[in-house]
Amino acid sequence: MSQLSLAATSSANLVEEIILNCWYEIKNNHLIQTNLLPKANHGVASVAFGCEFSAAKLLNLVEFLSQHGFSNLSICCYQPTETLLPAWCLYSDSAKPLSPLLLQAFSAEQGYQLVQLTNPANVNEAGLLLMDMDSTAITIECIDEIARLADVYDDVAAVTAQAMAGQLDFTQSLNQRVAKLAGIDVALINELKLNLPLMPGITELCQYLKAHNWHLAIASGGFVPFAEHVQSLIGLDEVHANTLEFKDNRLTGKVTGTIVDAEQKARVLEQIQQRLGLDNRQTVAMGDGANDLKMMAKAGLGVAVHGKPKVVEQADTAINEGSLLQVAYLLAIPLDYTL
Repeated sequence: MSQLSLAATSSANLVEEIILNCWYEIKNNHLIQTNLLPKANHGVASVAFGCEFSAAKLLNLVEFLSQHGFSNLSICCYQPTETLLPAWCLYSDSAKPLSPLLLQAFSAEQGYQLVQLTNPANVNEAGLLLMDMDSTAITIECIDEIARLADVYDDVAAVTAQAMAGQLDFTQSLNQRVAKLAGIDVALINELKLNLPLMPGITELCQYLKAHNWHLAIASGGFVPFAEHVQSLIGLDEVHANTLEFKDNRLTGKVTGTIVDAEQKARVLEQIQQRLGLDNRQTVAMGDGANDLKMMAKAGLGVAVHGKPKVVEQADTAINEGSLLQVAYLLAIPLDYTL
């Protein structure tokens, strides 16, 4: 068994000193190789990623976790894809997960991201990724961009502000905002549809998951034309979004069919999970807003994407900066997934 002193090593990049995908026990600031593989369905996995880790950074992380009750730590370095930097997983069965906001505050000062997972999904088993579209799969809010093109942005924003203040529920807000778009030519919709800016890393994440036979879908409070175009761009299996009504190639200002609100997003996740016969652990929901929280709570893993503090706090975990391919870190931890 190999052994490495964290206090003695001067390597700026600790990855050079260890074996990827190998677990080590941490004792007296030493890494001691072990054949034991932590159980996925026990304990808490603290995953740190987003920089090259020195021994000093790792010791600092160990101290932070120890101060919050995480003892008997074991550690593993792994790299889901060649384009991602290696990540570190510190495993303990002696404490409960900390607040994502606390993890974010600590790790931001250290220059990396830190999340905690319990019973994480396994990328090597069939799974489902269900995601929001606006400000998640793409970087914009489509209704805002339509409003800008039609020069009614201030009117739409005023309704959005009412909804944010709790004066309107999602369906009321959606109907009132879409009503402001009445008369807009379909050409404007098509212009915006063909120029949707994808969130960095979403294409690579979808390619990674499809290579592992995962089912990919969108559940969006946005609109079908945009969701279907995103589907064609990143290879989604299905999309669920709101249907805009057109007459004579212009918007009527109405939405038809079932409204995809917070409750419907959660129902979509449950329906797809049951149709595919998946264990709940193998479902991941991803979004940025309060309207995504019920879907994220229903999933085995809810991931806040560049989310607002309220969303980060209530989600299971968060990607706060950088490429969405980093979601792969949450699904590829070398653990024992047998029951």
